[in-house]
Amino acid sequence: MAARKHILVLLTLLVAACTAPQDGRPFPAPRVSSPSTGENEPSTKVRAVVDGRTVELANGTRARVSRLAEPPACAAAAALDFATKTLLDKEVRVSSITPGEVSLMLPDGTDFAMLAVQYGFLRTAGVDGGPLVEAETKASKAKLGLWAQECPASNAPPPSSTASSPPCIVVYRITSQWAGAFQAEVTIRNVSGALVEGWTVRWRFADDETVAQLWNGTVSQAGADVSVTNAGYNALIVTDGSVSFGFNGSSTGPSSAPASFSVNGAACTTG
Repeated sequence: MAARKHILVLLTLLVAACTAPQDGRPFPAPRVSSPSTGENEPSTKVRAVVDGRTVELANGTRARVSRLAEPPACAAAAALDFATKTLLDKEVRVSSITPGEVSLMLPDGTDFAMLAVQYGFLRTAGVDGGPLVEAETKASKAKLGLWAQECPASNAPPPSSTASSPPCIVVYRITSQWAGAFQAEVTIRNVSGALVEGWTVRWRFADDETVAQLWNGTVSQAGADVSVTNAGYNALIVTDGSVSFGFNGSSTGPSSAPASFSVNGAACTTG
């Protein structure tokens, strides 16, 4: 009996020796990681709402809410009103997506982009699937917000008496500028009356500018000539719809908007 006890004690000691770390400290209990809920993201206040998907934060930073498309002209006022009531002077948690784009989390943990899409005030952009697309589908079927209306044809540019109307409108906007550099945003609007499945926009700089970093597209530049092609997620432009991309650029002096643009080889109206 005593021999059996000695064997049990010896086995216990051997097991402890094999499972203990070399410095004699016990192994820590296993920890289960959980996905981030945004609680650790910085909190700030929205001090201005520029449009349905663009805000100005307390520190003066102006940013666009990611994953949201520009509303059609007839729905822009409703989108702005919704964003103003939801975000103005509210505390939000901010996480950066790309330069100039952010994700906004409301105090109750609701994602603003999801809320805007659920109620039909804005559509998604750059999203291939998931909860946002599901929310957009439900809003469309329920005819909520912008899904319950159609923009009047008068929003399209009037036809020319001497030639057919350009199939596109390009808006080039310099959002900020400082010594030797600037940031710009380019919006392409499809007014051709047909779907655009893949696009390339071209322009020529006039003031020795160079594109340094571009998002929502792929850029190439030869001298003053610039060409930007769609990313994989924003190739489609629906009728009277639009896509946007932005970039940081360098310049030797003040930058100005190019004089003309073309999309897929067709000259565009500038906005």
